[in-house]
Amino acid sequence: MSTLIFIDTNIYLDFYRIRGTDATLSILKHFDTNRDHIITTSEVEMEYKKNRQRVILESLGNLKTPDFSNLTLPAFFRESKRHKSIIKTQKSLSEQIQKLKDRTAKLLESPGRNDQVYMVLQRLFRAKGDCHLTRTEKVRFKIRELAQKRFILGYPPRKPSDTSMVDAINWEWIVYCAQHCSNDIVIVSRDSDYGVHHENKSILNDWLLLEFKERVSHKRSILLTNRLTEAFKQALIVVSTEEEQTEQELLKTKISTSDSLSQLPNFDPSWSNETKIKWFKAFDELLKNNLSKL
Repeated sequence: MSTLIFIDTNIYLDFYRIRGTDATLSILKHFDTNRDHIITTSEVEMEYKKNRQRVILESLGNLKTPDFSNLTLPAFFRESKRHKSIIKTQKSLSEQIQKLKDRTAKLLESPGRNDQVYMVLQRLFRAKGDCHLTRTEKVRFKIRELAQKRFILGYPPRKPSDTSMVDAINWEWIVYCAQHCSNDIVIVSRDSDYGVHHENKSILNDWLLLEFKERVSHKRSILLTNRLTEAFKQALIVVSTEEEQTEQELLKTKISTSDSLSQLPNFDPSWSNETKIKWFKAFDELLKNNLSKL
């Protein structure tokens, strides 16, 4: 019996929050080669596309060109190696920041040509399959009707502040796929919509587990995990150790540009020249790291 995977929208968006590595790209490739294993809905596609631009801008929004106007050296330092090093670093910073701006504009304006994550997910959302609920499928009306009922009754998965039925639609489609395709299910989510995450374990919500057993089968399995690579393994999709380590690093640190910047002190014109040079080099390295993930 094969296993189907449902991936929460924030998992897709996390590809914009982690540093780009070869392992990150290879994780993406699994979507292209295993579309039949992945449960999708037009609601997940909508949420991804609604939030993609915001997440990109949030990841890069705190990168600003330092104010170099306060960086002045005495005249007798003008021909020194340190002064030349500072000027060189200033130029490098300005160039890197401009590259970031140019690449960000391309990502936002033409994702179909410049955003690798977008292109992979677009192929996934547009794929034809028994477990891909698009806006053209007639069964969507039945799913929406069931979702409306559970939303009114306050059934999970649902956040206290929810004003839409998106989570309810996704859950009803998961149940439908399990009923009609005779598959086990793995849900990948890093928030509390579907359950809790405690001491490196993910535990499905009590009501959702009971409901799944009653509506689908007591013999059928449904698991919750916060790791995409773990879901792939449950579906017998081979993942590398490097891919697992890359995702594990994300779970530990939740790397973002703003997090990196928060560890870098604000530029202070009163610093010594040596400290200023070290700060410029650290900022330059930070920019290069974030360029690598675009």
